[in-house]
Amino acid sequence: MPVFDRYMIRNLFIACVFITLTLTVVIFLTQSLRFLELVIEAGASSSAFWVLTFLALPRFFEVIVPIALVAAVLFTYSRMLSDSEIIVMRTSGASPFALARPAIVLSLLVTVFLIVMTMWVAPKSLSTMQEMRQEVKAQFSALLFREGVFNQVGDGLTLYIRDKGNDGEMRGIMIHDARDADTNPSTIIAKRGSLQIDDGGYEVIVYEGSRQEFDQNRNVMSRLDFERYGIDLPDSDPVRQRWAQPDERTIFELLKPDMTNERDVRNLREFNLELHKRVLSPLMAVSFTVIGCVALLLGPINRRGNVKRILTAVVLVVVLQGLFISLYNVARQNDAGLYMLYVVVFAPLLSGLFLLSPLSETFRRRVFFPKAEQSV
Repeated sequence: MPVFDRYMIRNLFIACVFITLTLTVVIFLTQSLRFLELVIEAGASSSAFWVLTFLALPRFFEVIVPIALVAAVLFTYSRMLSDSEIIVMRTSGASPFALARPAIVLSLLVTVFLIVMTMWVAPKSLSTMQEMRQEVKAQFSALLFREGVFNQVGDGLTLYIRDKGNDGEMRGIMIHDARDADTNPSTIIAKRGSLQIDDGGYEVIVYEGSRQEFDQNRNVMSRLDFERYGIDLPDSDPVRQRWAQPDERTIFELLKPDMTNERDVRNLREFNLELHKRVLSPLMAVSFTVIGCVALLLGPINRRGNVKRILTAVVLVVVLQGLFISLYNVARQNDAGLYMLYVVVFAPLLSGLFLLSPLSETFRRRVFFPKAEQSV
């Protein structure tokens, strides 16, 4: 690899990583607000807050990394134009494509990274986040027992706790169970207990207490003393019942939907569209990079600055990103939206590569850049 290419790739990579980290911090702060209220209200641990926030980040990489890359391209090449480094390279015979080659190589590497993220890492992370979010709600919100009040847990089940220890142990427990209309209501009084979770659901385990049951037909009170007793709670865990959205599924799960699942069958179009999106979205990194290179490497060099070119490239990138998101929503209802997605990705990519290539030298000189050759 030529020395210039290594030099440029290193500078572009450092700038891209710095901008990506900056944007990631911004996304992190905005996403953390979503989970802060959940964690505070549910009483979950701080570790749950951090894990939820970090799990929410990978799905944003397909947007922030291409933007960070084009920002790095615009910054690096603009600085080199100001320092006359590009002028020296063009004077020595370097073509626009040779100058853009390091950025294009880096964009291809970024595309590979984004393909891995969108195909597996991001959906897996999103799925884990949604499951953990539901678990937090189920474990700490729906089943959070407050001290000194009668907690209603489902229909016919009431639980009272005198106080709770730091380790989660409940003390001074009273449970009234009238869920089954075919059996007599019962009241359980125990010294202590704890909430346990297993594959079967939630269960309160109480110790050193008694179970009292009153038979209204015979007007008889029965009592059972125990050392340990378990009470099953209503199944409030929605994780096992939730249906994974298309954006939560890995590439392998999208390619093989469960044809015995009615919702999977109804959403086959969504699965197909998600597959197209995961192929096209990483390619936006190359398209944005080519736009940045065309804006700064073609045409006469202006020593007073390149603000207009940079703004033009920024506006074009924003418009293309907006069109991609809008057309994705259109494609859910119309095949024309899907076709236009390919146009939005490949039209600027192919046209930009053509303008940068030696094949368009005459075309650039005679049509778009009549004064370009005079400035070299």
